[in-house]
Amino acid sequence: MTGLAALLIFVGLFLAGGAISFWKQQLPKGVIALLAVASVMCLAAGILRVDWWA
Repeated sequence: MTGLAALLIFVGLFLAGGAISFWKQQLPKGVIALLAVASVMCLAAGILRVDWWA
């Protein structure tokens, strides 16, 4: 696992935690959706950069 992959996975998990926190606080749905989409994109990019299958 490279440093960039680990960083992307960490940022994705951080954003997911923020989305969950904002959802519990009942903030606007647009902010939650933006955080969720950014989280999924970061997690996907981090997982794709992991060289498990190479």
